[in-house]
Amino acid sequence: MSDWFTVAWSDEGVRMLDQRVLPEREEYLTLETVEAVAQSIESLAVRGAPAIGCTAALGVALAARRSRATDLAALGVELEAARERLARTRPTAVNLFWALGRMAECEAVAREAAGASPKSVAAALLEAALEIVREDEASCRAMGRASLPLVEEGARILTHCNAGALATAGYGTALGVVRAAFEAGRGVRVLADETRPFLQGARLTAWELDRDGIPVTVITDNMAGHLMQQGEVDLVVVGSDRIAANGDVANKIGTYPLAVLAREHGVPFYVAAPLSTVDPDTPDGAAIPIEERGREEVAEFGARPVVPEGVPVRHPAFDVTPARLVTAIITERGIARPPFAEALAAQLAGSPGG
Repeated sequence: MSDWFTVAWSDEGVRMLDQRVLPEREEYLTLETVEAVAQSIESLAVRGAPAIGCTAALGVALAARRSRATDLAALGVELEAARERLARTRPTAVNLFWALGRMAECEAVAREAAGASPKSVAAALLEAALEIVREDEASCRAMGRASLPLVEEGARILTHCNAGALATAGYGTALGVVRAAFEAGRGVRVLADETRPFLQGARLTAWELDRDGIPVTVITDNMAGHLMQQGEVDLVVVGSDRIAANGDVANKIGTYPLAVLAREHGVPFYVAAPLSTVDPDTPDGAAIPIEERGREEVAEFGARPVVPEGVPVRHPAFDVTPARLVTAIITERGIARPPFAEALAAQLAGSPGG
């Protein structure tokens, strides 16, 4: 991973690896405006809940750095507009709103400091955004360490979508579990669902694991049940875009069927996510907003139509896995087990494990 990164700050603007063109090309974007940052999130140039949060934080810092405001009041108006634009990008990933809230709190503190100026507020916001990025990678590595008791020697791990370094500031959530086991010499192997319609598993998970020398095999989404039936899957590990207070999990569409299949075949189903993904204000999965994306991502494949013109399609980008189907939730504070309402509340309050 040392020769590439997901998202970072530069003097020219927010830099990111364009995930829309992987694995064919490795291209970096330099985003010089808040609008460009917002469009990168909407178009999936950057994706994955933690990475979206990091990108949004850097976007706010960019707004402050690019501002020509000469007083704090004018700067405040610009920053509020920037946060509002970024908040409209994708509704399901709660890390986005968590990061924007944290940046708003930083701005408020910086404005109250002695001798505060637009320049000092911009400096404080940039440091806050960079701290969010640093914390995200550190939390992923902590999740990986915490997950080691769950992964046996030679484990065959099924994952869905991409919850790796590409979806975070580095290391990954679900793939952080994989990386930690691999680094510990467990000899793990990965089965990566291709993850229609955007193919995050086939294009992204396979790309980054192959770059790290971790054995990975891509399967189509409808092969998972057969492979579980044949005894070829030891555990399922996925990420999450929002976890409700009761432990219901929103993740990339196709996750819920995997959880049902795992329960039927006695395969543990684990979710790895930072505590910033846990939303204590959302009581259960029914209250999680599900993003509906455009027709073309389903109706076209490789820029060629695969659905007759005029035939409608549905494209919910996420589904909700009920807490009863989740074996455990791995966070940077340890392994949370049912009942999740109590376990997650304890972790949010600062207690390890669950």
